[in-house]
Formats: sequence, structure tokens, C-alpha cells
Amino acid sequence: MSTMTASRGGPMTGVGATADDRVLWSRLAAADDAALTELYRRHCDAVYNFAFRRTASWAAAEDVVQATFTAVWRRARAGAVDPLRAETARAVLLVMAGQECANVARSARRQRLLHGRIEADAGGAVSPDHAASTAARVDDEQRMSEVRRALELIPDVQREAIELVVWSHCSLAEAATALGVAEGTVKSRLHRARQSLSTVIEIDALKEALS
Repeated sequence: MSTMTASRGGPMTGVGATADDRVLWSRLAAADDAALTELYRRHCDAVYNFAFRRTASWAAAEDVVQATFTAVWRRARAGAVDPLRAETARAVLLVMAGQECANVARSARRQRLLHGRIEADAGGAVSPDHAASTAARVDDEQRMSEVRRALELIPDVQREAIELVVWSHCSLAEAATALGVAEGTVKSRLHRARQSLSTVIEIDALKEALS
């Protein structure tokens, strides 16, 4: 696993996706489950890594991936999938993933509270975690938490531009289409975000994340 980036077994997502995404999206709008499967194969890694950077939790990122594609399918079954205007569905899926991150975070907080009550009732006993990769994953999460704290210093719209364009490699056009704004607006938000973050760029994890 490279630092703060992981593959979930599929190809590394939408970076090389073609205009075929538009065809798949049209099929998805007709509730074609095979189209959903192919979109998942193409973009699950991008959603996973986006969600990790948003939540600073690999476990939460897994939940966001499932929630995002479940939401896509639910919309498809309800006939509520809008036409895809860009060549790739990646940016649209990432915006949806951003919406799901908040839901997953709320659920995680409820889980932690429940776990805390269970531990208290059990006299504070905690089951050990024997996973070999736990230390590396925890280190990633700690570093990403540091980055997230820095990003909390800038407005949401600027942070969203960083997440889509810098981290997820969406083009300005893709990000603009997914966000419903002009390309110049996305570019301006990126510029202002970089200016704001320059005051905290000494954080090593942040420099790496924005490189």
C-alpha cells in the first residue's frame, strides 16, 4: 500500500476511462445492473481513495464505497439518474461519495459510542488487534487526520476543489460539470485554496498530499 493510497483489486479507476462511461451511464439509468458492475470496476479505487482522504479512515472508506454505489443503484431503480455530461463518471461519483462521507461519519460516531458503552459494561476489556498491517494503516490514518485538520482551515468549496482536481486527478472540466459551476470557478477555488494552505504547508503530510 503506498502512503495514503490503496487499491481495492480493480484497475486504478477513471483516469483512463473513455467515453464508454456515457454509454454505461445511459444503461445504468435504465437500471442495468451489469452497467453498475462495470462502473464499480472502473471507479471503485478512486471512490475508495477519495473517501479515505475525506474521512481519514480506511474502514470508513470501505463503507463509503458501498454506500455510494448503493445510492447510485437506488437512484437508477427510481429513474432519478441524470444524463452524464462528461466523458467519465468519475467526478460525479466522487461528489456523491462526498455526500455519503457525512452519513458514514455519523454512523461511525454512533458505533464508537456503542463500543464505549460495551467496554464500560465489560470492565474496560479491549480485544487485541492482530492484523499485520494494522500499524501501517494506523500511521496512514494519523497522517491523513493531520492533513484533514489543515484542510478544515479553508472553505468547503475550496477543499472540494482540492479533493477532486489535486487528489483525484479530475480535469477542471470534469470537476466543474460535477459541481455545477464554471471551469473558471473551479480554477479560482484551487488558486485560493493553495494560497490559504501555503501558511500551513510545513506539515509534511500536507506537502505530500498536495504534490
